[in-house]
Amino acid sequence: MNWDDTAPPTDDAADGRLVGASADGEDQAVEAALRPKSLDEFVGQERVREQLDLVLKAALARGATADHVLLSGAPGLGKTTLSMIIAAEMGAPIRITSGPAIQHAGDLAAILSSLQEGEVLFLDEIHRMSRPAEEMLYMAMEDFRVDVIVGKGPGATAIPLELPPFTLVGATTRAGLLPPPLRDRFGFTAHMEFYEPAELERVVHRSAQLLDVAVDTDGAAEIAGRSRGTPRIANRLLRRVRDYAQVKEDGRVTREIAAAALAVYEVDGRGLDRLDRAVLQALLKLFGGGPVGLSTLAVAVGEERETVEEVAEPFLVREGLLARTPRGRVATPAAWAHLGLVPPRQGSGASGQQGLFGT
Repeated sequence: MNWDDTAPPTDDAADGRLVGASADGEDQAVEAALRPKSLDEFVGQERVREQLDLVLKAALARGATADHVLLSGAPGLGKTTLSMIIAAEMGAPIRITSGPAIQHAGDLAAILSSLQEGEVLFLDEIHRMSRPAEEMLYMAMEDFRVDVIVGKGPGATAIPLELPPFTLVGATTRAGLLPPPLRDRFGFTAHMEFYEPAELERVVHRSAQLLDVAVDTDGAAEIAGRSRGTPRIANRLLRRVRDYAQVKEDGRVTREIAAAALAVYEVDGRGLDRLDRAVLQALLKLFGGGPVGLSTLAVAVGEERETVEEVAEPFLVREGLLARTPRGRVATPAAWAHLGLVPPRQGSGASGQQGLFGT
């Protein structure tokens, strides 16, 4: 199973969404037991695995530390897992921290000065690091040196501190927020893609085996199809389906049992949950499919504007159920079909009534 366990909390986690991509305490504990230990065990991301394998094997052949690595992509796709695999493949220890935890250059200097030669430093959400620490990181990555400022004012002195060679693995969910000077200092950059259903089926089977859960092929396919292309969500759904199967049935997960279990948790066949469907229903039933402004849509759903925009909309847009336009949010034909509704006649108003100039 491949997913991250150090991503900062988001609305997904705060709302307790079963299909949220962020990890809570329970997820992190389970993931630690299920996480693959090598590139051979890692499921999915074939191109990234192939490229990373070459980078690591070449570094080992030279007897050098691996180039700095930047991993970007949505939460839950395997960035933390790959960082640990990099350390394992290089036979080096790993230090894990995050951008929000480094608020001052001194925080970063303390971490860098304590690194061992060849150690892997995993910096999650690297785009959220403070600017002074970011500028210090430039020199550390390129020259393996940092300048520590001692004193204040005119009497301040910069003392150069040599660092042992190390490998920085940066992870970000928003690669566009990284400044070019930082991005250019990474020797290898990889973007993590969402998983195909067949890959998620392999993830479900692997996790089920480690969790001692009996899952047949159709049951794994049903879970995979509702997992939003994210291994972490597949793992979470598997655990909830396991609970249902143990309480209501004989413990074996079939397609029917998986569908019944996820219906209890309000996760439909495309992975939409209560919030997703509420947004679509408001857009279709109250506003005739749009266009409608984000604030108006949020009021209709009874949620904050940021919740609708950052939690619900990204998946709806990716699924082709909702479109963002200059005039507002618009439902696509797929949204009408998914909810089993009939689009209003062309020329109707937002409420579905006849327009001013005919049908």
